Amino acid sequence: MATQLKNLSDFSHTTVPDGKPYKFAIAVAEWNAEVTGALYNGALETLIKHGVKEKNILSVAVPGSFELTGAAEILLKKHPHLDAVICLGCVIQGETKHFDFICDAVANGLTKIGIKHAKPVIFGVLTTNDQQQAIDRSGGKHGNKGDEAAITAIKMAHLADSL
Repeated sequence: MATQLKNLSDFSHTTVPDGKPYKFAIAVAEWNAEVTGALYNGALETLIKHGVKEKNILSVAVPGSFELTGAAEILLKKHPHLDAVICLGCVIQGETKHFDFICDAVANGLTKIGIKHAKPVIFGVLTTNDQQQAIDRSGGKHGNKGDEAAITAIKMAHLADSL
C-alpha cells in the first residue's frame, strides 16, 4: 500500500509485549519542537498504555537531533539499568547538505551506541522533505513515529530479556 494511504503506526497486526518489567529513557530534540513534542507525547502515552510505569521512564531534552547520540551515550553510561533508549527528533530537508550530514551522523551514531552497550537505541527521528510530512508523521494522517519508536523499544527490550 502506498505510504500516502497508510497509517504507519498501526500495530493491530502484531502482539506487543507487556512493558511493565522494563525501564526506558526518552531523549527528545527541542529543534522543531512542534513536531518533536508530538513525537514525545506519542511515545510516552504508548509506553504507559503498554504497562510501563511512569517512574520507569526517564525523559531528557537535547538541543537538536545531532545531540541525540551524545544523550543516548550519557544515558546508558549513567543509567545502566535502562532496557532501551528512545531517541526522537526531526530533520527537515533544506537547501544545503546539512540535512544529509545530520541524518547520516545520527543514524550511524545511534547504531554504534546500541551495539557498544548491547542495548536497544531506537531511531525515532523523522527525516522529511518538508514540514507537512513531519506533521503527518507526528500524529497526523500517517500516525505518530513516537508511537512506533515506543513499540519498537518494548519489543526490543522483550527480545533482549527473552534470549
